Amino acid sequence: MDEVSAVPERVALTPAAEQLLRTLRRQHGELMFHQSGGCCDGSSPMCYPDGDFLTGDADVQLGLLRVPGEVPGGDVDGGPGAGQDAGPDAEPFTVPVWMSRNQFEYWKHTHLTIDVVPGRGAGFSLEAPEGVRFLIRSRLFDDDESRALLAAEGRAPA
Repeated sequence: MDEVSAVPERVALTPAAEQLLRTLRRQHGELMFHQSGGCCDGSSPMCYPDGDFLTGDADVQLGLLRVPGEVPGGDVDGGPGAGQDAGPDAEPFTVPVWMSRNQFEYWKHTHLTIDVVPGRGAGFSLEAPEGVRFLIRSRLFDDDESRALLAAEGRAPA
């Protein structure tokens, strides 16, 4: 990444997570994530109907995930729902991702990718009945990405 590159996203989705979000959106309407800080559900990303988890000054919005719409005649990855009429799923949508401000201090140097794996979903997260769970995969930002993020936040690199 060079000096004039765009600011890197802090959070992304795998294709499997995109497909699950399309399914959950059909069932529950607009969605949101809150990255859990531990306790009962470990550190799982929790998916809720948008607005059901109340955020405030103690939370940081990491980003807006852009979920592409399904292509007519099937999903882009041939996953569940492939071959069905895409209908309202043809339109892309966004899903905000939140994290507590205190937890963000530990994770601010990390890019997060939300993925889906088989298993029991977190108790209050919308995917729980689907036989899968959301999972965070992480990597540290490289030096160029870190500089771009600091510049975008109006902070000088240390």
